[in-house]
Amino acid sequence: MTESEKIDCAAALLREAEAALSAELVDYPTPVAGCDLQYTHLLATRSRVHNALAALDREVFVATPRTLSPGAGVERR
Repeated sequence: MTESEKIDCAAALLREAEAALSAELVDYPTPVAGCDLQYTHLLATRSRVHNALAALDREVFVATPRTLSPGAGVERR
């Protein structure tokens, strides 16, 4: 399995986890008290999964001698 396939697999698993957490939050019994630790934990976990997915989708800038900063363009000679 290539590195790209591994990342795709991780993203798929994270999407499944996010969907499962969202479903669990929707099915959570109401009313929810402000001090409900389990509900708060579910929200925090879903947020962590969402942030991990966003990090996998984000373009990463790698500085090179020709492009030292994001958006600087490519030096041409």
